[in-house]
Amino acid sequence: MTLANFTQAPWKNSHEVYQASPLSISPAPEYANSEVLVASLYRIIGFAGISESKVSPAGRELEQRLQKLRDKRGSPPKEATLEVEGWNTVLHGVLESPKLPNQSAQRFLQVTPLVPALAPFSGAARLKGNPWSPGNLIRRMVWLGSPSHQAAQSLWSSLFTALSIEAEDDVFARWLEREVPSWGADATWQEAPVPPKEVSVLLDDDFTNMSFMPARQFTKDLKALIQVKHTMTRRQWTSLLESILRVAAVTHVTWLCDVQDRLWRCLSEAIDGGGPSGDLATRSRVFPSQAPYMAYGGKALQGLKDKASSYLSARLGINALLWSLDDLGLPYRGSIGSSKGIAQLCEHVRTNRQALLAAGFGARVAEIREQEAKTLGCKKGIGSNLLEFARHVLGQRQTAIQLLRGYDQGYILKKKGSSNSSPWVVSLGPVAVLALVHCALSGMGGPRSIHKLGDHLGAYGIAVDRADIARNDLGNQLRMLGR
Repeated sequence: MTLANFTQAPWKNSHEVYQASPLSISPAPEYANSEVLVASLYRIIGFAGISESKVSPAGRELEQRLQKLRDKRGSPPKEATLEVEGWNTVLHGVLESPKLPNQSAQRFLQVTPLVPALAPFSGAARLKGNPWSPGNLIRRMVWLGSPSHQAAQSLWSSLFTALSIEAEDDVFARWLEREVPSWGADATWQEAPVPPKEVSVLLDDDFTNMSFMPARQFTKDLKALIQVKHTMTRRQWTSLLESILRVAAVTHVTWLCDVQDRLWRCLSEAIDGGGPSGDLATRSRVFPSQAPYMAYGGKALQGLKDKASSYLSARLGINALLWSLDDLGLPYRGSIGSSKGIAQLCEHVRTNRQALLAAGFGARVAEIREQEAKTLGCKKGIGSNLLEFARHVLGQRQTAIQLLRGYDQGYILKKKGSSNSSPWVVSLGPVAVLALVHCALSGMGGPRSIHKLGDHLGAYGIAVDRADIARNDLGNQLRMLGR
């Protein structure tokens, strides 16, 4: 890969220094919903041999076998406890997950990811091709939000145990985990090894001195949810987990977009002879101390679009800079995954700024941006995928069948009106309220107040005016739920 190759296809391959950074957005998010997040998490943590591309074909095969048994009035498998029609009712009634309006004419198997055994044949991000793996993103969040590899591995193993079906799980969950393999959907559930190259932690100084980081709050909330698993049914617990996964995943990606935009600003200043010097100055410039990415009750998607657009512009600039340094014979071989490494890159750029300017670096970046204007505007490609990810993960599920429109109660965004053109506003569903209240108060002693919930939402980049809670829908939800 050379600078010329990068100029021709700037989104195809990133520079190795950029790609290796724990601050890069990997895997690149695309469409997902809350149940896809959970199903993919099952696969990444406990089904090592099942890739995302195999999920939908496995669902079609299971559906075809079941339909043949129904058509021929055949007998159920020897190990099964249900008759054929009974199992069909479970898959297409009890466990069925609603389709989107644009999927109403499509035939595919989609079930709620209640137990691990359901994940090998349902819940892929796309029905065809090679879907992305949201589970990989969640795993990277666990590592980035943990103080060390050992702490991250311990939490990951605890999460695997919690996702497993144990003797304390309710009777329906235990029965379902045994019944699914009887119908030909058998896969071995065991904790999968974590590839060291796919996860990273921050340096101690950065992690300790960072005041705002959604991934760190996410790891704390995971521990709080794991502790209460056996106090409720499996369905209740997975619903709470879904809510935390969806708010954490989107705000984590938004935080990474924000960090990369700030990183590029530092490098741009270094090209002009300025920019931060030293670890402390760089840390304060690159890592936000607070960031209200969304305001409760306000429109959300435009702000997220702005962050995505800024990230794409920054990604182009950072990679163009790294490739330009290589092209000039002045490569940077350090890291850009810490304030120390970024400070070293800024110094490297200041030292070689005249060579960069003489090579027409600024004009080259401007040319690439003009060439990729539609992608930078989030009208296609990566930017459009980022918006689709945020909209479907945070937004209340829109269903093809109107009777099921209340299926999703763990949403973070909802439509302000019934029209297709109505904006999406920040408004927590009742399950999301329960999950966030529990996590906000977990391990807390003494008086509890609404301030703690407001601070907790702030840790995920959601600003809420406490004075408005008594009058807005959050206050109504809290009163109805008795929180």
